[in-house]
Amino acid sequence: MKKIIAIVGDAKIEKDGPKYQLAYETGKALVEAGFRIQSGGLRGVMEAAFKGAHDAENYSEGSTIAIIPSFDPNDANEYADIAIPTGLDVFRNVIVSNACAVVAIGGGAGTLSEIANAWALKRMIIAFNNVDGWSAKVAGTRMDNRVRYPDIPDDKIYSVSNAQEVVKLLKERLHKYNTFHTSIPKDS
Repeated sequence: MKKIIAIVGDAKIEKDGPKYQLAYETGKALVEAGFRIQSGGLRGVMEAAFKGAHDAENYSEGSTIAIIPSFDPNDANEYADIAIPTGLDVFRNVIVSNACAVVAIGGGAGTLSEIANAWALKRMIIAFNNVDGWSAKVAGTRMDNRVRYPDIPDDKIYSVSNAQEVVKLLKERLHKYNTFHTSIPKDS
């Protein structure tokens, strides 16, 4: 089964700007590396990543999954293969964050919530350090002091600057992030 990687970030970006380019290249590189990608399924980073996925050499139907905030599947961008209309508005960010890993490109408050949820859900998180927004602010840091994986002493939000680094990190480390959240411990 193909692993699903979430790509999160700004909903409004310039079509020729650095966030668009990074999202496009990351979506394309991930699909070429054998992953599926998911996002909130709307515009901006989400659309650019899905367009990149569609332009990958080994793209196939089902490579892009949109977890959209409304009940209307037509709200998904044109590159979404599978649209899951949640009706959960911003609360769908938890579902987006529960992919095998989360890659953040810039982003505002919604992206920060996805990063924080991914941390709590014990997902691997990768953040671009070379664009403005929350990804650069948290790249290379830990969200808190909890020990998520005792066997990963350097567990953190991994810092990257290009799509090739994302793929390399996923190939090297994703298998270590194999625990899924079951409940909030009573002692936390």
